[in-house]
Amino acid sequence: MTLISKQNAIRFIVPLLSAAMVLGSAGCGAGSSSGADGKTDPKALTQETIQPGTLTIATDNPCYTPWFIDNKPESGQGFESAMAYAVSAKMGFPKDKVRWTRTTYASAIAPGSKQFDMNIQEFTISPERRNAVDFSSEYYKPTLAVLVRGDSKYAQAKSISDLKGAAIGATVASDAYVFAKRRIKDDIKVFDDNVALAQAVDSKQIDALVISTVIAVNMRKTHQVTDGKVVGQLAGSTNENGIGIVLPKGSKLTKAASKAVDELRRDGTVRRLQDRWLKEYTTDVPVIH
Repeated sequence: MTLISKQNAIRFIVPLLSAAMVLGSAGCGAGSSSGADGKTDPKALTQETIQPGTLTIATDNPCYTPWFIDNKPESGQGFESAMAYAVSAKMGFPKDKVRWTRTTYASAIAPGSKQFDMNIQEFTISPERRNAVDFSSEYYKPTLAVLVRGDSKYAQAKSISDLKGAAIGATVASDAYVFAKRRIKDDIKVFDDNVALAQAVDSKQIDALVISTVIAVNMRKTHQVTDGKVVGQLAGSTNENGIGIVLPKGSKLTKAASKAVDELRRDGTVRRLQDRWLKEYTTDVPVIH
């Protein structure tokens, strides 16, 4: 091939390569959920769910007031129900594109595949749990309380040390179990869920239960424990990591869920929802040391 024919060939090949690169770049852009500015495309995000176009949110069964009202998470009534819908709307899922399902607390934070996109049931955030699941940003910092029967000899407990001799229970894998074991006594009995835990106190299988303050007050108000009494909030039990929404490990929705929670905190929505749904369940409960 002569020098002139080589130059002509180069002139022909270079435009072809440039066109191929342009087409390749366009193809890559079409398959991404991010725009040119790197921000997540809400429409693309809705296709990342287990049921494309629908956000599947899980919670416990039953779920309790004031987190949910009348065991109906789909109603939007109750702090976590309202939070779930506020977050989902920020993520591009209106209420009619949200589907609810039920799971236990323990299974939701266990390693493995999940049948939900998000799970909201007072999950406290911890480094250990992050090994198995993802979390959104925190939306509430809970405390723990002790609930007993009104006729229990521990109903007049004034300090944590007064509970040392009690048979105490908590739900399996919960922060209440970890705290009670560390601060009250080593021998803490475990139960699968809150229903079994309340029944154990009511039947005198155990003397006291440790659970979030909000749930403890609700158990008393709804007579899940006969003549129940909330002895007090446990000093030092505020979880500074807070509670967050659980997502499957490596979920493509995690960043968007955290961004939604952060925006709702900044615009005052989180505080307004806390004041509406949680205030009466925390202000009048004494603290025991």
